[in-house]
Amino acid sequence: MSLTNVLPALEALSFEIKACRICRDAPRFGPPLPNEPNPVCVVSSTARIVICGQAPGIRVHNTGLAFNDPSGDRLRDWLGVDRETFYDPDKFAIVPMGFCFPGYDAHGSDLPPRRECRETWHDRVFQLMPQIELILTIGQYAQAYHLGRRRRASMTETVSNWREYFEVESGASILPLPHPSWRNNVWLKKNPWFAQNVLPVLREKVRILIS
Repeated sequence: MSLTNVLPALEALSFEIKACRICRDAPRFGPPLPNEPNPVCVVSSTARIVICGQAPGIRVHNTGLAFNDPSGDRLRDWLGVDRETFYDPDKFAIVPMGFCFPGYDAHGSDLPPRRECRETWHDRVFQLMPQIELILTIGQYAQAYHLGRRRRASMTETVSNWREYFEVESGASILPLPHPSWRNNVWLKKNPWFAQNVLPVLREKVRILIS
């Protein structure tokens, strides 16, 4: 598809996503959303990097701004970019596995991303963003979608084998990442190789792609 056709197709798709109420009005994989849907997704015809996380938390749901929380601050540090750069759609697309806040489980933790999102939107979104050169997969749900059978048995194994997905001869590079949440502080301390070996490569790749 030519750029002339991609731009209006992406704009139309973005409008469809913003208007989506499937998980409220016709949920297929669980009860209706506990809150009014507020899809958070940034598509782009020019960004060469796409950030693929899990689903918005309550703060992102309330503000409509992806990674507008402490996890986002840590992620921007990992990428080596400031907020202005991070939220520039010419530089970064943001396509989480679930576009809306899924609610809490009985223990007060965020529920998994709704499957309705992946089945309805994701293939269409990525077909219209062929310019993407780096896919950052944050957490197991994004890694399952983008890596498929190449994903390892655990998130730690998948991230530790990052070169297998990152150093490719053709197509977009995929870099699996742990979630930047404070809940992963223990993981980060137990796996210092992530900060030592992965983050410098990530920052250099990002610098090249957004320059």
